[in-house]
Amino acid sequence: MNASAQRLTRRRPPGHALVLSLAALLLAAAPTSAGNKAEPGPVALSTKVLQLDPEDPKRESIGRLIWRGGIEITSQASRFGGLSGLLVSGDGARLLAVSDRGNWLSARLRYDAGGRLIGLEDGQMARLRDLDGDAISKKRLRDAEDLAELADGSIVVSFEDEHRIWRYDTDQGRPLSRPTAWPNPEGLEDAPDNSGLEALTDLADGGLLALTENQEAGAGKAGYLWRDGAWSRLTYRPVADFKPTSASRVPGGGDVLVLERTAHLLGGFNVRLVRIAAGDIRPGAALHGEELARWGAPLTIDNFEAVAARRAADGTIPIYLLSDDNFSPLQRTLLLMFALEE
Repeated sequence: MNASAQRLTRRRPPGHALVLSLAALLLAAAPTSAGNKAEPGPVALSTKVLQLDPEDPKRESIGRLIWRGGIEITSQASRFGGLSGLLVSGDGARLLAVSDRGNWLSARLRYDAGGRLIGLEDGQMARLRDLDGDAISKKRLRDAEDLAELADGSIVVSFEDEHRIWRYDTDQGRPLSRPTAWPNPEGLEDAPDNSGLEALTDLADGGLLALTENQEAGAGKAGYLWRDGAWSRLTYRPVADFKPTSASRVPGGGDVLVLERTAHLLGGFNVRLVRIAAGDIRPGAALHGEELARWGAPLTIDNFEAVAARRAADGTIPIYLLSDDNFSPLQRTLLLMFALEE
């Protein structure tokens, strides 16, 4: 959700700003006229360094997560925004994100001398291609929600509305190819239009884990496990009214991080990060995992819908969270970085 929110709420308390941000979710986003081509082009990005706790700049941790910097990202380009899926390269140098209007964004991450995230540069954007090799044009086909990198360097992207997964070959980490359709799980067609495959990640054994945002399955949300060329069902059990919004495998192992989010007009946004043990991910399982952190206002918060993890040379696990501004002037695009010490 967007960056102009800061201008509208600068003199208001954090809780009030979140109420305004959530109210913006009730507004339908107007379609953009730009960004409808599949050839990449530069996009100018501006960033502002953030604190974990604006009321206590010395705060350095939440739960088991250690603060490693954060930025607010803005752009004058009308196609920028709605970012809901994220990959970060193994060396932490670049990111790739997808948006719910069918665009992808690539940029170089900037860090200070202490390794804290301080900015982005070299932004590139384009529209994802459809099965004919053209820029995706139909609105119902554009809602990209998450992405995962396969062992061969290609990526798979999950979409809502028209529920599906498409696989893209990449060029310098960017999805420039005409995609191929991945087989859909049986039963996915019953998911609500805007609550389908919200979270997608690769697994250490070459499989995929896909979690729906709000397809009910007993006491949890429907999930799907791809192994050995076939899908099976499982269940994901978030806490209370939280819902899964993204997933990422922990490199160097098989555990999976799941990002959950809840939103209330009065309570604002809250997020929760959960770690699922690799051995628990099996057909028919009911996944719930270990909570690593949970927070809301007054800590830095927005509509976080994307998580990515990598393993640093010192053995720590840098974790990145990205928020979806829904193209609303009352919300922000935030990129936060944490470290999880093993």
